Amino acid sequence: MFNLDSKSKLKSHDVDSPIVFWKWTSATNLALVTATSVYHWSTEGADAPAKIFERHATIGSNTQIINYTVSPDNKWCLLGGISAGSAPGVVNGNMQLYSVEKKVSQPLSGHGGSFCSIKLAGRDDMAQCLVFHEKKPEDPAHRLFVMEVGRDPSKGAPHRIPPTQIPVPPEAASDFPVSLVIDAKNDVAFLLTKAGFVYMFDIHSGKTMFRTRITQETMFVTCAQASTGAVFGITVRTGRVYRVGLNGANLIPYIVNTLRDNDLAIKVAGRLGLPGAEHLYTQQFEALMGAGQVKEAAQLVASSGSALRTPQTIARFQQIPAEPGAPQPVFQYFSTLLEHGKLNEQESIELAKPVLQQGRPQLMEKWLKDDKLHCSEALGDLIMPHDTAMALSVYLRSETHAKAIQCFVQRGEYDKIVPYSTSVGYSMDYSSMLSQLLFSNPQGALDLAKGLVSADGGPLIDIQATAEAFLSSNRVQETTAFLLEALKDNKEEHAYLQTKLLEINLIGGAPQVADAIMQNGILTHYDRAHIGKLCERAGMWQRAAEHYSDINDIKRVFKNSHQMNPEFVVTYFGKLNREQSIALLKDMMSRGPSNMQVCVEVAKKYNDELGSEELVKVFENAKATEGLYYYLGAVVNFSEDPVVHFKYIQSACMLGQFKEAERVCRDSNIYKPEQVKEYLKNAKLPDPRPLIHVCDRYDFVDELTEYLYLNSLLQYVEVYVTKVSPAKTPQVVGKLFDLGANEDFTKRILMAVGTACPVEEMVEIAEMRNRLRMLQPWLEARVATGSTEPGTHNSLGKIYIQMNKDPKAFLTNNMFYEPKVLGPFCESLDPSLAFVAYKKGAGECDDELIKISFTHGLFRDLARYLVERQDLELWAKVLTKEEGEEGDIDAEKESQRRQLIDQVVEWALPESESADEVSCTVKAFMAADLPGELIVLLERIILQGSDFSDNKNLQNLLILTAIRADHTKVASYIDQLDNFDAKDIALICVSESHMLYEEAFTIYVKFAKPEHTTDKEEQIEMQVLAMGVLVDYMKDLDRAKTFANQVDEKPVWSKLGNAQLEEKMAADAILSFISAEDASEYVRVCAEANEAEIYAEVIPFLKMARKNLQENLLDTELIYAYAKTNNLTDLEKFVNGPNVANIQNIGDRCFSEGLYNASKILFKSINNNSKLALCHIHLEEYREAVAAASLANNVSTWKQVCFACLKASEFRLAATCGLEVIKYPDHVDDVVTTYSDLGHFDHLVSLFEQGLGLEDAHIGIFTELGILYTKHVPEKVMEHCKVFFSKLNVSKVVRACERARLFKPAVYLYMQDKQADSAVKTMSEHSSAFDNDLFLDAIVKVRNAEIMYKAVSFYLTMHPMLFTRLMEVLEDHVDHSRVVNQLRRTGDWALQLGQAYMKTVQKENLSAVNEALNELYIEDEDYESLRKSIDKFQNFNMIALASKLATHELLEFRRISAYVYRCNKKWSQSIELSKNDRMWKDCIDTANESADEETIEDLLRFFCETSEKECFCAALYTCFSHVRPDVAIELGWLNGYHHFIMPFLVQNMRQTYERLQVLEKRTQPPKEEDAQDQIAQTYGQLGGFGNGMLMLENGGGMGGMPGGMPGGMMPPGQGGIDMSGFGQVGMPNGMPPGGMMPNGMPGGMPPNMSM
Repeated sequence: MFNLDSKSKLKSHDVDSPIVFWKWTSATNLALVTATSVYHWSTEGADAPAKIFERHATIGSNTQIINYTVSPDNKWCLLGGISAGSAPGVVNGNMQLYSVEKKVSQPLSGHGGSFCSIKLAGRDDMAQCLVFHEKKPEDPAHRLFVMEVGRDPSKGAPHRIPPTQIPVPPEAASDFPVSLVIDAKNDVAFLLTKAGFVYMFDIHSGKTMFRTRITQETMFVTCAQASTGAVFGITVRTGRVYRVGLNGANLIPYIVNTLRDNDLAIKVAGRLGLPGAEHLYTQQFEALMGAGQVKEAAQLVASSGSALRTPQTIARFQQIPAEPGAPQPVFQYFSTLLEHGKLNEQESIELAKPVLQQGRPQLMEKWLKDDKLHCSEALGDLIMPHDTAMALSVYLRSETHAKAIQCFVQRGEYDKIVPYSTSVGYSMDYSSMLSQLLFSNPQGALDLAKGLVSADGGPLIDIQATAEAFLSSNRVQETTAFLLEALKDNKEEHAYLQTKLLEINLIGGAPQVADAIMQNGILTHYDRAHIGKLCERAGMWQRAAEHYSDINDIKRVFKNSHQMNPEFVVTYFGKLNREQSIALLKDMMSRGPSNMQVCVEVAKKYNDELGSEELVKVFENAKATEGLYYYLGAVVNFSEDPVVHFKYIQSACMLGQFKEAERVCRDSNIYKPEQVKEYLKNAKLPDPRPLIHVCDRYDFVDELTEYLYLNSLLQYVEVYVTKVSPAKTPQVVGKLFDLGANEDFTKRILMAVGTACPVEEMVEIAEMRNRLRMLQPWLEARVATGSTEPGTHNSLGKIYIQMNKDPKAFLTNNMFYEPKVLGPFCESLDPSLAFVAYKKGAGECDDELIKISFTHGLFRDLARYLVERQDLELWAKVLTKEEGEEGDIDAEKESQRRQLIDQVVEWALPESESADEVSCTVKAFMAADLPGELIVLLERIILQGSDFSDNKNLQNLLILTAIRADHTKVASYIDQLDNFDAKDIALICVSESHMLYEEAFTIYVKFAKPEHTTDKEEQIEMQVLAMGVLVDYMKDLDRAKTFANQVDEKPVWSKLGNAQLEEKMAADAILSFISAEDASEYVRVCAEANEAEIYAEVIPFLKMARKNLQENLLDTELIYAYAKTNNLTDLEKFVNGPNVANIQNIGDRCFSEGLYNASKILFKSINNNSKLALCHIHLEEYREAVAAASLANNVSTWKQVCFACLKASEFRLAATCGLEVIKYPDHVDDVVTTYSDLGHFDHLVSLFEQGLGLEDAHIGIFTELGILYTKHVPEKVMEHCKVFFSKLNVSKVVRACERARLFKPAVYLYMQDKQADSAVKTMSEHSSAFDNDLFLDAIVKVRNAEIMYKAVSFYLTMHPMLFTRLMEVLEDHVDHSRVVNQLRRTGDWALQLGQAYMKTVQKENLSAVNEALNELYIEDEDYESLRKSIDKFQNFNMIALASKLATHELLEFRRISAYVYRCNKKWSQSIELSKNDRMWKDCIDTANESADEETIEDLLRFFCETSEKECFCAALYTCFSHVRPDVAIELGWLNGYHHFIMPFLVQNMRQTYERLQVLEKRTQPPKEEDAQDQIAQTYGQLGGFGNGMLMLENGGGMGGMPGGMPGGMMPPGQGGIDMSGFGQVGMPNGMPPGGMMPNGMPGGMPPNMSM
């Protein structure tokens, strides 16, 4: 785990199983999911990942993990994944919910879930909820669950809502969610699916608010943005990034109009403060106000967001009278709003008015301190007369700077005005001043801008705007200078400007400037990625690499690593982290061997940081064995990693570098011997010496011997024992004995080893193996065969000395004795022999040799020995003076030293013929600080004649010794000697320690002569060096000039010219360079000439230089010199001739310096008509400027000439140019601004009127002319709009018309542009633009239906008499119910006004329309129209209408009430109303229509009780089919109404008779002659046998009829015969109907009739 900001490693951990999914659950916690478990790894501390829980079986290894989330309190975890279903193409979702506290898991079937915290109404604490999707494999339905988890039971039951169905479209039946993301800001959940669908849910209700498909691809990763609540997602294939967020402006209208869920709309709008539910809030508010619930209405307004918080609402509360002893309703309203939050602007003002009138400003102060009021200019004006300090606070908060400054003035706080103005940037004079100065004096503008931006307290101007102003004038250099000054503090907020500064130089052709800025490191906050791209585009690969941080960008840049400095490449890797470095190395190595060298250097330098193991892998993967070898070769000597040493040995062997492998095997103590030994044995190298060293060092002698013997490498056995380790010869011989090697080979080895073999150990090994006899010849021949044992030769030497057997020859020739042993032995016998023995020691016995020489006076021998040895240390021992304890020199030793020096000078050195011996002796004398003796010695050798008289080294030494010891002899030696190194000696002479300038000059002059230097070039070189002494050391330019005249050589003149140039003698230097015909320093000469302003003097030099050089600078500077000397004739001639000058640049330079005549010639020569026109302008040649502009035909040129002519009052020329400028839409505004600033409005209008006739006149001309007409010629606006409508930018012209309050043209443009909405709005808001016919034509074309309803309100308010006509037009476009509601809210008169309209649309049978019309009919007492309306249109609340009319004072309306009750089957209420009004016919008709026996019977009894006999009879007649005969007979008998019931009885008997007759015909027996099958058929037709079964089985039949039943008749309800024609459907106890007797005779009474 790495910290990318600090580029440091935080921690690491080795996991024991692969990680299948990981995700950051917070800023400090990383979740790791393996095949079996889930771990949490914290960035804090050094702890390893902690195991949280095991994966459930339902979400096992066959499940692909796609999500993991943790609850806000970190106590719940949800792991989600997908797996293959049972059917093809089916994907199952599996989730595991885990409780950290309880350590239990619950499996869930679903694809996505997440945790969130929401605020529920009525609860103080937050609810932590789990929102998840459920889809069971066997159930096709998708559901959304929202339930609270982790709530303390003591606080109440957890929140949970029933699962809601997710509306999945039919075409996405197989689709499944891939993520569920919470918008914590709005309490909304977004569900994204594989097919690209997105669902939006309200978490509080679980309802689906929206569904759509946003892509055809799958979003594989999503995340929420906490600040906005939006969800970001990335698609799989194309990598597109989508942003899904809540559109608050459209949400509530969508819920109301599309979902038609008003309850959800109110709740969401109130919770989120969204618009769209205003009408719902309005209805509820009106109801509360109507009921007098002021407090509840205020709370509703406070919870409605901004829907009801309008001035109208405040007015409503203000109009309510206050109750005695209670606060005013408006104060209750404001108090409620303050409890809920902050007041808006209008509310703050309305509250402040009464509070200030009551003299209670402390309340205002408290509310301002609590930030409860909206600070505005109007509020400050209201407070100003009462409290200036409080008003100042309001102005400051509302950023009303002018009023705030007035407050400062009024309070006398003048010292705060400037800091305040500066802090808020309230000054406008600086910018205007800077803008004016920018065109007239760019340098002055730059100086001013620098001063303003560096002012105390911060910049007084906008840095970015000022920089853009400079840049817009193409002042790149000034822009750069200004920004460098403004950004010198290197602030982070100036990152954009820092980026811009570098960008304009990189793109503008001055990358070297940008490179210098970046090199200095003065800016650090710019957009490094962007600048990196620009650097890359400019070919600045190193800078681009420095600015990139993404490894892919770095790899791309490093494709050009061959063009980078290798040192930079190596250093650059130090800025990368380990992974990036390894990746980049792999990439570079993959591009071939060209990068191998630099990669090796990188690996060498960052071996410790990157790790040798990874670096070895990089080289091995690239198969770069050679690179691996060189890399490891650099680190192997310092590394303690065994792998490094082993890999180096391996690579060396693979490349055949056996010596290196041998060296490491021999010297290294790091590698693992066993590993290296096995590799070398298996590699079977042709050169086994590496193996020999490994085995020798780590005592693998037996294995080595066996390997060499078995691989027939016997010669290396001999090499090993003779050259590597002779001391181990006994072990080798012993192993050879064991292997059964040939004895002759073994003897040869022993003879080859000779005396190097340890005798004792060899004898011991031979004895152990019983091979001692084989050593006998070797033992006898040790000395004879050249044994080098010192002891042997020491003994032999002593014998020779004692026997005097030519001892001097032995001591001289023998190489093996020890001199320190034989030397002292000889001293007592013969000192000369001891001297020979010590001399044989080759330096080991020098002290003894010196001692014996001084003791026995052998000075000549010692002198010769010293000269031959050439050992400076040995010389020092004999030449150095030794002082005694008191500083006195030992006289005897000094005498001996002098004798030795004399022998050296007189004999030893003159006898020597070796220059090295002479040289060493001289050095010894120098080291002993004997300059006098050394000079004598050298004069003896050189000046007195010897073989070394012409020796250059000795001559050099003699002069050098004189320079050091005696300066007076140097000049004479220089004159006498000719063979010394002149240049070197001269350099020593001019050194700071000696400063012998004359001697050096003499040397150069001497050796510049032909007799000493034959080569002409060397002679000139010496003369130049002599000149160098004069000008560089002696600083004598006059003498140098004289010397130059003497030698008159061009290089000498060049040297003199350079010196004069360094001394700022530009004129003299120019003459010297002309004499030298040297133009090499033309750059410096030009620079110095410009600085000295000697333009006339430099012209000859430039002409001379042009003869040999063809350089841009020469021609450019020559032109500039002509221009500065006003030599226009030569200038024009030169420019028109061949040259390579950068005429454009020099022309710009002359132009900037005011040399307009010269720049005119230059620009004319290159046809730069744009700049030529500017020159004419400055020379006030306006006609020529226009002509040049026409040739340039460049819009910027036309514009500059136009503005210049305009300022010069050349209006005709200005118009000519202006016509060319306005052809370009982008520059029209500049023309208008300039003309307007100068006040030439008539000329401006005339210009654009002329522009209408241009062939390429564009829309901008027509549009701008229309805008100008609105400002200056309003009477032409309408005509212009009508004629040129198709060529106008309608939106701009409309805005101009509105600003000029020309609303009729604005309406016309809106209509022509099909912006009916805006046209209607304009006519509604401005009466001067209203036209009824135009309004009606526009209203039906609007796109926003809300405008139609606003039009309804507008007509009701402003044009009520035209309302009916409006509604005729809108009849097919509006919601009539809503219109009726508008009419109701407007007032009763509005309903009356809309009666005709409502009658027209009543055909649609809308409840609102029906109810409104019914109310009007009732109010007008038009019962006939009301009755017709009720009959035709019954879509209204009929019960409410009936209840309302039941108490009406008019009878007809009460009858209508009864009629309405009857239509709604409210029989009892209808009859009761009719009874009260004695409307008996209505009662009878209602009872008959009800067909209810009980109701009819109650009515009959009522008529009997009230003695309404006629009505009783009429009721029997009317309700005949529904009255039971027994009831009629009973009532008639009890009340004596026999005559009144008789008609009923007669009719009843007639009906009964007819039914019986029909029944008899149907049940008549068949004739006898009929066939038996006919009888069966007859029986089959009876109802009882319709199913083909016998009567016995179908319930009652012929054989078992109930007693008293007529033959063949069935009881009612048991099938069989149809008896529906009878008056009664059935009787109890199986009695026959209609008063029939059991025998079928009429006239009998029913048996159950009470008497």
